[in-house]
Amino acid sequence: MSEIRTPRARTPKSRNPNARTPKAGTSKARTGFAAGILLAPFFALFTVAMIVPVGYAVYLSLFTEKQSGLGFDGPTTVFHGLGNYTAALGDEAFRDGFWVLLGYCALYIPVMVGGALVISLLLDTAMARARRFFQLALFLPHAIPGLIAALIWIYLYTPGLSPVVSAMESGGIGFDFFSSEGTLPAIVNIALWEWLGYNVVIFYASLQAVDRSLLEAATVDGAGDWRLALSIKIPLIRSSLMLVLLFTIIGSLQLFTEPLILNRGSGSAVTSTWTPNMYAYSAAFERNDYGLAAAASVLIALVAALLSFVVTRFSNRKGARA
Repeated sequence: MSEIRTPRARTPKSRNPNARTPKAGTSKARTGFAAGILLAPFFALFTVAMIVPVGYAVYLSLFTEKQSGLGFDGPTTVFHGLGNYTAALGDEAFRDGFWVLLGYCALYIPVMVGGALVISLLLDTAMARARRFFQLALFLPHAIPGLIAALIWIYLYTPGLSPVVSAMESGGIGFDFFSSEGTLPAIVNIALWEWLGYNVVIFYASLQAVDRSLLEAATVDGAGDWRLALSIKIPLIRSSLMLVLLFTIIGSLQLFTEPLILNRGSGSAVTSTWTPNMYAYSAAFERNDYGLAAAASVLIALVAALLSFVVTRFSNRKGARA
């Protein structure tokens, strides 16, 4: 009678005590090294395109050129300390430029951020039709360079050439876009035409990420479109709202191209020092005072950094309360 053999249970093989296991510190070092290699191009480009120019501007702002003797030897560069900064702050034209920016921001930022938010909310409603068409139509002006956009609108603002001005005059509306009262609204209109669609795309993309189950539950509870927008959608895209607000403020401080074009070719009330950036440009390329231009640029950068800090701090506080 044959013997029945039962299979033997396999015992796990004992590990070799001499085998080396990877250490956690080595793994972290390799991960950090790989991250450093991937981030190296960014930091190199950031250093070349941002840190070096800013450092050179700060260095340049501490010097000025003065004529030596009777001026036959040409100008010499001498250390001026904070003299360029005091000269810029003491110049009424430079200070007036910030008042112009204040009026520009007071008119531009509410219309830009509020208009983009309202349009994106309308596109996000269930009743909206042809969303892709309106998104493309609103975004297309952003693809046009600011220089070309300013030239287009100069044509549309010029009496005798513009069909818009002719239509306004035929309707009994007389408005001079190149006057001292009309220049600021004219520039705000150009900036809105360029950037409104860009911000609409940002808001609409954020609204698409909102959990639809929340909206459906609120609709079942009887919430209408206004309640959905004010109580659910806007609070959930608050981070995007603050981001757009921050970018809009920084962009407002950099106002340069549109007023420069209006100053050069239309005979408007815009002067060569109408904004702080135009003041720095005029100091550098019209008066050849590079130290003063660098000091004005550094002051503008400091104001932008301060406003960015305030907006970011306000956004973080609102987020912590929410």
